[in-house]
Amino acid sequence: MPDSICVPLPWDSSFFGLRIARLTVTRLSPQLLREAVDWCQAQDIGCLYFLADSDHRETVELAEAASFRFVDIRVTLTRSSFPLETNGSTDGVRQFKEQDLDSLKAIARQSHSDSRFYFDVGFPKERCEALFESWIERSCRGWAKAVFVAELDGVVAGYCTCHIEGDVGSIGLVAVANHAQGRSLGRRLIAAAILYVRQQGIPTLKVVTQARNIRAQQLYQKCGFVTDSVMLWYHKWFQETRPGAPAGLS
Repeated sequence: MPDSICVPLPWDSSFFGLRIARLTVTRLSPQLLREAVDWCQAQDIGCLYFLADSDHRETVELAEAASFRFVDIRVTLTRSSFPLETNGSTDGVRQFKEQDLDSLKAIARQSHSDSRFYFDVGFPKERCEALFESWIERSCRGWAKAVFVAELDGVVAGYCTCHIEGDVGSIGLVAVANHAQGRSLGRRLIAAAILYVRQQGIPTLKVVTQARNIRAQQLYQKCGFVTDSVMLWYHKWFQETRPGAPAGLS
């Protein structure tokens, strides 16, 4: 089996305290599956991530037969560059400042429960919360190209992170604090991201969300995004786990 079919994920492994890897293919055959499982067992992998094509029946059947846990439907939406709608206001949205960080981390801990990590009981809830807290901090420390912050009545109330790779921009994390829901802050944050990538001369902006996150999909659709692809996330665990804790953390 080529080395590239399964790759270790050092950051995830360190964060969750067990060896984690990812399949780099999106479709399975019986031989590929056997070789991937053998590789994981030889490498003492505790959890294998697999992002699968949703339209390939054999892949789904093989994954389910091999006890992969279905954890998410990954929806990618795309917006091509064209003028912002007249209601694409960015009022109350600005670039990140260092003094925002603690507030953003607090919002992150309570805002991403639709993710595949929360859905998989193998990952403890407190580690999932810490994951997104770390994610927004890394974004603010330079991992993201730009981080936009929304304020409500002078108080930090939301964020949106932007990445640029080649001629494609992407939105990483978007969140609005519980107390600020229903005030159009999400739409303003997305408008800021759209404006930013257009100013960088980037023609396309993508965003990924979960199929279970209907509110997010509706927000992106209102901002001119259309569904581009739908894929399936699976996790395969190679060790016995107790509910709420991944193997290696008990």
